[in-house]
Amino acid sequence: MKTALVIMAAGMGSRFKGGMKQLEGVGPNGEIITDYSVYDALEAGFDEIIFIIRHDIEEAFHAAVGQRLVSAGVPVRYAYQELTDLPAGVDAARLLAGRTKPWGTGQAVLSCKGILDCPFAVINADDYYGKEAFRRMHQFLQEGVARRTYCMAGFRLKNTLSDHGSVTRGICKTDDTGRLVGITETKYIEKAPNGVDAMVSGVLVPGDTLVSMNMWGLDLEFLDVLEDGFRTFLQKQQEGSTEEYLLPTIIGGMVAADTARVTVLPTGGKWFGVTYREDKQGVVDSIRALIDQGVYPERVF
Repeated sequence: MKTALVIMAAGMGSRFKGGMKQLEGVGPNGEIITDYSVYDALEAGFDEIIFIIRHDIEEAFHAAVGQRLVSAGVPVRYAYQELTDLPAGVDAARLLAGRTKPWGTGQAVLSCKGILDCPFAVINADDYYGKEAFRRMHQFLQEGVARRTYCMAGFRLKNTLSDHGSVTRGICKTDDTGRLVGITETKYIEKAPNGVDAMVSGVLVPGDTLVSMNMWGLDLEFLDVLEDGFRTFLQKQQEGSTEEYLLPTIIGGMVAADTARVTVLPTGGKWFGVTYREDKQGVVDSIRALIDQGVYPERVF
């Protein structure tokens, strides 16, 4: 079965001091984190890559990423997330008044409607997920499970923390069969003094807690769910709203309403990413170590 990898790359990252963190070179030849995700996805069996970007970063993104991948024979397509892409019939003037940021990851994936034609995985551009996560995700999608049956890569919280500040993670609760029963988007998660667990508002959270890093396996029907839900979401927003239409909230709501099932695919892989500019050297060092171990070639594309 054909499968696609959707990479959300439209955000600039307010904590990155204005830089375009998706385009930060971390490999020996200037490779970005996305290059390693694409390499792992193709190796796992995914057939094409769809980048979600904005028109105002299109030229820079093509020059830094797209042209190089296409030259290497990677099948690449683009979708565009824009603040002004709203459903017909909503009060656009009211909703856009004073708003500067797009509407979140749900709107981002919705921008792929009409482009996607197969089951897909979706990831963040600035997160490294590792080979195991892509293999397990691809295998799940290939099995062609029942409608509204999705999957999520589950990471151990201790493997997803930054040394340089707090992070936001979707803290997950699963049942005995490994199905997701709840997900709570949690901000301001920091490393605990013991270096293994985490702290949230002074409360210790075990380091082995499963969390979402926004790596989901979904089917085409999910785009219809997003479209209907986006309209409902917007109808509830007031002028000047800064709320976002987020995948964990959407899927978590479906789980709570028993309208979808989500299988959590635990992975022991260590996440790394560039949440803060100070994170970059750690990512560079981690990539170098993986190359030295033979996980990646010196040049991936």
